[in-house]
Amino acid sequence: MDILFDSRTRPVLIYVTFIVLIGAILFRWLEGWGWIDSIYFVIITLTTIGYGDFTPSTPLTKLITIFYGINGVIVLLAFFDIIRRYRDLKITGNGGDENNGNDEN
Repeated sequence: MDILFDSRTRPVLIYVTFIVLIGAILFRWLEGWGWIDSIYFVIITLTTIGYGDFTPSTPLTKLITIFYGINGVIVLLAFFDIIRRYRDLKITGNGGDENNGNDEN
């Protein structure tokens, strides 16, 4: 929960939340799915799990899904990297980037 309160991680967290909500709204509106199903589909697509229990049925929603799949990998990798950097900074006090984890000089 510390990522919620840090100013360095908050923008990416907000962006990820925004992407999920926009996707859920689009799929609910275009596919006629319920809120839970739409959020579930977006999360499963963003994480590239893709169970196949929900599939887009129109060309427009297929294009949106392609965008979400590609964007999801990029956004989640950036999000996890920022969390890693924040936690590393919190543990080591210097971010661990100056000497790549080697304490030798």
